[in-house]
Amino acid sequence: MSGAIFIAGAGTEIGKTYVTAALTRRLLAEDQAVRTLKPVASGVPPVTEADFRFSDTAILLEAQGLAVSPETVAACSPWRFRAPLAPDLAAAHEGRTLALADLVAWCRSEIAATPPDATLLIEGVGGLMSPVTEEHTGLAWLEALALPALLVSGSYLGAISHALTAAETLRSRGVPLLGLVVCESEGAPTPLATVAASIRRHVPVPVHEIGRGGACPNGLAQAIRAHA
Repeated sequence: MSGAIFIAGAGTEIGKTYVTAALTRRLLAEDQAVRTLKPVASGVPPVTEADFRFSDTAILLEAQGLAVSPETVAACSPWRFRAPLAPDLAAAHEGRTLALADLVAWCRSEIAATPPDATLLIEGVGGLMSPVTEEHTGLAWLEALALPALLVSGSYLGAISHALTAAETLRSRGVPLLGLVVCESEGAPTPLATVAASIRRHVPVPVHEIGRGGACPNGLAQAIRAHA
C-alpha cells in the first residue's frame, strides 16, 4: 500500500484532474510504473457520446496512454454519473445509490492488485468535504483508505484560505500530507507564485506550482517517486 496516494481537492473545479494527469504523464515519461484511477466521477456523459472525450475519466485514460473503451472506462471510473453535481445528488438524480463501504472495498482491491514497484494515484471527487454518499464526505473516504494525500488548490480569490483550511483538516484528522499543488485558476487576480508563496508560509509541506497549460514540476514528481 505504500505506493498509493490519494489526490484530494481543496475545492471543486480547481484543476485536480489536470494535476493528476500531468503527474501521471511525468511519471510515465520517467519510466515509473503508474496506475491512475478516479473511482467516482460526476458530469460524465456516456462513452458513446462525443463529449465524453472532455470528461475527467477520458483525460486520465489519455494521460496513461490507454484507449477509451467500455472496459478501460469502467476500470478507471466504475461509478460515473452524468449530472455535474456532488456524487450523492448525481446518483439520486439517476435513481442510484453509492455506499462508502463498496467504494472503499473497490479501492482496496485495486491497491492490493497494484505491483509493488508501481505508483497508484487515486483521484477523489470535488473538494475534501464534498459529499460522496448521503452520509459521508470525501474526507471519510480518504480516512477509510488510510492513504497519504496530495492536496490540490486553485489560485482564485479565496484559494489561500480554502487550501489552508483543507490542510489543517487533514492534519487534525491525522492524514499524512505529502505536499500541496497550486494550480493556476483562469482569471485569478493574484499571480500564481504569490498565492503559492502565501500558502507556503503556513504549511510544513512542499508547495508546488502548475501554471495553465504547464507540466508537472520536477519537485512534485520527485516527491511522488520518493514515496513510491
